[in-house]
Amino acid sequence: MLLNPKLLATLLSIVIAIFTTSFLSFLPEANANILFICFIASFIIAGLLIYFTLDYLVFQEINKMYDTINRLKMKDFGVSRKKLYKNANPLKKLNDELFVYVSKKEQEVNELKRLEKYRREFLANVSHELKTPIFAAQGFVHTLLDGAMDDERVRVKFLTKAAKSLDGLDILVKDLLTLSQMETGDIRMNRERVDVKQITKEVFEQLESKAETKNVTLQIKSPESQVWVKADAQRIGQVITNLVENAIKYGNEDGKVLVLFEDEKKDWRISVKDNGPGIAPEHLSRIFERFYRVDKARSRSDGSSGLGLAIVKHILNAHKTKITVASKPDKGTSFSFKLSKE
Repeated sequence: MLLNPKLLATLLSIVIAIFTTSFLSFLPEANANILFICFIASFIIAGLLIYFTLDYLVFQEINKMYDTINRLKMKDFGVSRKKLYKNANPLKKLNDELFVYVSKKEQEVNELKRLEKYRREFLANVSHELKTPIFAAQGFVHTLLDGAMDDERVRVKFLTKAAKSLDGLDILVKDLLTLSQMETGDIRMNRERVDVKQITKEVFEQLESKAETKNVTLQIKSPESQVWVKADAQRIGQVITNLVENAIKYGNEDGKVLVLFEDEKKDWRISVKDNGPGIAPEHLSRIFERFYRVDKARSRSDGSSGLGLAIVKHILNAHKTKITVASKPDKGTSFSFKLSKE
């Protein structure tokens, strides 16, 4: 704790005055009046000298620290010379401000490191995702140009594969464009009164053939015949399509996908559940990142862009709601979000 200069000067001047008076008391001509006058004089002179010396040193140190703060641009934290002087304990105050400043800068540095790592991963992933279909299509075309075109059966087979690769590239580019437009605000949600249960039924119809391929049962469970919410019908349809399609794609053969609607007074909670293999805990915090895939082995053979869940997250954020995920290995996965009632 920093002592007040006035208090410290008073204590030291008393000590000096007592010492001076004690010394003078040994002189033969000393008497009580002389000793009293000497005590008062010593106290006053020593007090003034010590006070001004301490005051000068203390505030000189404050000035040095204030100059240091200026170099660190501490103005953003509301520190001023006037505030430092008015404070009863300016050095402690300054120490607290510096601690806050250093802590914030450390957080900023850590965040910049995290973003830099994410940027490198994203660039590596997007480069690989673009390169894969381009190289595949290029290989098929060059094979045909090198002579395989003369064989009609090979020609049709290779052109079909090249077209499939280019279709995958088209999906990837469109998803990247959609994601970019959402982040910049170019795509706005057209929120209106829609029946999200009807949207889900339409999604089931679109994905019926994929579900039949894996013998997956699609089911809706709702307390109401209609579920009215305020949302962008097209975008929420995109959300449900993505979640149900993922549940079919990554779920078990002969499995089940359930879309559950729960009434929560002001909102409807919508959950897409499956009884598939689930997602390991270490992946749950990253599955909404662009191009992040849980199963690396079959990640790029399923025809998806790897951006589906990132787009889902952005669409729901634009609806001022969040998506949550709960999953356990071999117990299935559940994605949930809320939409305001209408």
